[in-house]
Amino acid sequence: MEWIGWIVAVLFFLVAFAGLIYPIIPSVVFVIGGFLLYGWIVSFDGLNWLFWLIEILFVILLFSADTLANLVGVKKFGGSKAGMWGSTVGLLVGPFVIPVAGILLGPFIGAVIAELVVSRSGLKQSILTGIGSLVGFLTSVIAKGGIMIVMIAIFILFVAK
Repeated sequence: MEWIGWIVAVLFFLVAFAGLIYPIIPSVVFVIGGFLLYGWIVSFDGLNWLFWLIEILFVILLFSADTLANLVGVKKFGGSKAGMWGSTVGLLVGPFVIPVAGILLGPFIGAVIAELVVSRSGLKQSILTGIGSLVGFLTSVIAKGGIMIVMIAIFILFVAK
């Protein structure tokens, strides 16, 4: 049964990493789901309260890193809250409207449109905000990917005891 637990956990972890590219997939849910299904299939023996406390702290860090990266990216390039929200909407809608390239173009276009329409910024500032949203998104992907790798490494350490 142990190998089935590992296969299921690894499949869930792979889906979680796909969520870095397609943000409609809730990455953290799949990471935690991998832990839970492994425990259910194999055993929760190694997954004690300390493991869950550490993982919960990393989940909080993951959500914070995601929000902070987008906020800093947009603000650093002079964008407003409208630009940040436009970037978020573009990130969610972009991959469906523009397959493949939408993951990068969506946040950019969303931020630019929001800045032009809501904040009434000029074209130059709106484009800068779009670039900032792109920088924030890419920074977020790198940060979340690193945090998820650490979460999975901790899982392996606790299970391997």
